Amino acid sequence: MVCGEEKMKQKLTWKIWLLIIILVLSFLSIFGMPPTFSQKGVLIKSVESNSTAFEQGLRSGQVIISIDSKKVDSFEDFTKIIQEKFPSAEKIKTTIQTKQEEFILYDNQTPQIIVSDIPLTNLKMGLDLVGGSRALVQAQEKKLSTAEITELVDVIRNRLNVYGIADMNIRSVSDLSGENYVLIEIAGATPADLEKLISEQGKFEAKIANKTVFIGGERDIASVGRDAQNARIEMCGKSNEGYACRFSFTVTLSGEAAKKHADVTDKLEVNSTSEGNYLSEKLDLYVDDKLVDSLLIGESLKGQVTTQIAISGSSSGETEPDAYEAAQESMHNLQTILITGSLPYKLEIVKLDTISPTLGEEFSKSILTAGLIALLAVGIIVFIRYKNFKSSIALLITSISEIVIILGIAALVEWNLDLPSIAGILATIGTGIDSQIIILDESRQKEFISLKQRLKRAFSIILGAYFTALVALLPLLWAGAGLLKGFAITTIIGITTGVLITRPAFSDMVKMIEG
Repeated sequence: MVCGEEKMKQKLTWKIWLLIIILVLSFLSIFGMPPTFSQKGVLIKSVESNSTAFEQGLRSGQVIISIDSKKVDSFEDFTKIIQEKFPSAEKIKTTIQTKQEEFILYDNQTPQIIVSDIPLTNLKMGLDLVGGSRALVQAQEKKLSTAEITELVDVIRNRLNVYGIADMNIRSVSDLSGENYVLIEIAGATPADLEKLISEQGKFEAKIANKTVFIGGERDIASVGRDAQNARIEMCGKSNEGYACRFSFTVTLSGEAAKKHADVTDKLEVNSTSEGNYLSEKLDLYVDDKLVDSLLIGESLKGQVTTQIAISGSSSGETEPDAYEAAQESMHNLQTILITGSLPYKLEIVKLDTISPTLGEEFSKSILTAGLIALLAVGIIVFIRYKNFKSSIALLITSISEIVIILGIAALVEWNLDLPSIAGILATIGTGIDSQIIILDESRQKEFISLKQRLKRAFSIILGAYFTALVALLPLLWAGAGLLKGFAITTIIGITTGVLITRPAFSDMVKMIEG
C-alpha cells in the first residue's frame, strides 16, 4: 500500500504541483484567511459625512461587531438593536465596537450609516451584477491630455468621497481615436443621483462689491464645520412656497483669504438699521456663476482679519419636513463644494445608464447554472468520444481550475467583475476546452512518433492560437472607451493562465492516463 502511494506521488510532475499550489493561493485570495464567510458582524458601506458617526471616525469598510456590548453577527442583529434603541427625544449614548476600535456617539437619531452583511468572498462585483449607475463623461469643448484627465479623476473621486460612497469605481479610459474620458460607476445610485453629482462644475465664489474674496477648495478654505455645533438648521417657517428652512455653518478661511476679506471690507461704509449696524455691501455667494445667497456683514468685521465666518442659506418645500430635508441637502452640497473646490472643467455626460440589482442577481444565478450545465455536458461528450472516464474528469478539473485562477487574480487585484468580465471567463472556458481536446486528439494519434512528440505538436497548435487571440484582444482594451476592457483583460488572463499553467498540467495528466 505504501509503495502504491509513493508511486502516485512520483507521477505528480512539477507542472501538476504548480497547478495545485496556484489553486490553493487562488482560493486564499478569493475567500481570505480567515475565510470571509466565517466572519461575524456587519460591513459599513457608507457614512453620512454631515453626521455624528462621521465626526467620531466611523468610515466605510469598517466591520461592526457589537453595539452597546450586544453582539452583532448579521444585518438582522444590527437592525433589531438600532430599532429598539431609537428614536429618542434626548441624546443618548451609543457604543459601537468595530474590529479596530470603539466609537461612542451621543445623538437622538439613528446613526447615519448604511451597513450590509459581510460578503462571502473577496470578489468585487461590477454594476452589471450588483446594480447601480454608470456614466461616461468628458470635458466640454476641450480635449484633455493624459495628465489633465488624471487630475480630473482625482478631483471627482475627492468630491464623491465627501459623500461617504463606498462602492464606486472612477478611472480614466480612452478610445481607439485617442479621446480621453472618465468612467464613473456607483453601486446603488440612480442615474439622476449620478448626473447631479457630476454634471455641475461646482465653482464656488464669495464676492463683496463684485470682487472675489475667496473660492471653494483647499487654497482658500482651511476647514468646513459639519458637526452639530458648527452646522445646523436654524429655523423653519411658512413662506410663499409653503415652508422655508434656513441653515448655517462655519467656515475657516486661510490666512491669505482672510486678509483679502479684510482689505475689501475696510473700504466699505457702515449702515445703521433697526436690526443693527452692517456694512454697505453684502457677501454674495455664487455657485456656477449663479447667486445662491447674499449675507449681511456685521460692523465688527470691517477691516478685520478673521479666519472664521458663518455661511448661511435657505431652502423651501411644500411641507415643513420637505423644507427641512431640502435645507439639509442644500447645506451638504454647499459644504461639499467648499471642501473639494470646483471641477477643473465643465463636464458633459456622453453615456449614462443603470441596471437593477434584482436583474443583476438573476443574471448571476442564470450564468452560474448555465456554466455548470455546459461543463457537465462537455464532460459527457468527451467521455462518449474518448471512452475514458479519467480523461473527462481531467478536462473538467482543468477547466474549473482556470476559472478559479481567474477569480483569484481578480480578487487579488480588486478587479470589478462585470458583464464583459463574465463573458471573458466564458470565452476562456471555450478556448481552454478546444486546447484540451487538441491535446487529447494528438495523444491518441496512431503515428510512429512518441507521445511526448505528439503533445509537443499539440502545443505548437495551441501557442499559435494563443498569440492570434492575444493580438485580436489587445484593441479591445481601448475600443468603446474602455467599456470592453473587462472582457479583454479577463480573457487575456484566462488564456495566458491556460498556456503557462493549466494546459501543461493537463498534458502531464494525459501522459499519466495514456501511459
